[in-house]
Amino acid sequence: MTTTGTAIQISVADSTTMQAYLACPAVGPARTGVIVAHELFAVNPDIRGVADDLAAAGYLTIAPEFYHRDAPAGRWLERDDDGRREGFSYLNRLGRQQALDDAAASAGWLSAQPPVERTAMIGFSAGGHLSYLAACQLPISQTAVLYGGWLPTTDIPMSRPSPTLDLTPGIRGRLLYLVGDDDALIDAGQRRQIGDALHAAGIDHELISYPGTAHAFFWPGTPAFSQEARDDAWTRILAMLAA
Repeated sequence: MTTTGTAIQISVADSTTMQAYLACPAVGPARTGVIVAHELFAVNPDIRGVADDLAAAGYLTIAPEFYHRDAPAGRWLERDDDGRREGFSYLNRLGRQQALDDAAASAGWLSAQPPVERTAMIGFSAGGHLSYLAACQLPISQTAVLYGGWLPTTDIPMSRPSPTLDLTPGIRGRLLYLVGDDDALIDAGQRRQIGDALHAAGIDHELISYPGTAHAFFWPGTPAFSQEARDDAWTRILAMLAA
């Protein structure tokens, strides 16, 4: 079990302050701390639940609010049209350096908490993109990217001026990329591009594509939910963290 999740404040290099959800193990944490990077809908109950589950597995975990420059602290969005519109308004104002500054500040906060020695990241959709970007530029030991979109494109500010996928040779740790075969955002051509980039750069990685599975398969109660894919993904994430 975990202690009750709480909000913390993290100072960022651009002189902003970022709120994050903190989940602590009930007993001494592992030497790896974990950052959970939220999807379009911010640090919602699903994201907090992932942080709680990771804490229950023994990992000190934070879920930063990457929209903190534009959204009120604690703001999260419903999975509906209004939530998507508001989420994209925030996502389309989050630049590459801002995202990296936020990830670096989060990793720095974790590394200052004994006995944490390494930082891992787990990201969902837009947060998966952010996690891949951070893995390319920061000393992230393990990264799990769940259906991280826009990597081969310049469609969002985080993937400019050149596509984030071009930064793949900078990855220093292990990377796990998990996606559905029927993902409308990440089609077969993009999945091949991602796999080819990881192979060409010699990255320690695994790319898993789940048959008959759509984007955002991880969340119960949503149309795309796949219990089988979620269970497999979670098993792989915990194995990666423990390695």
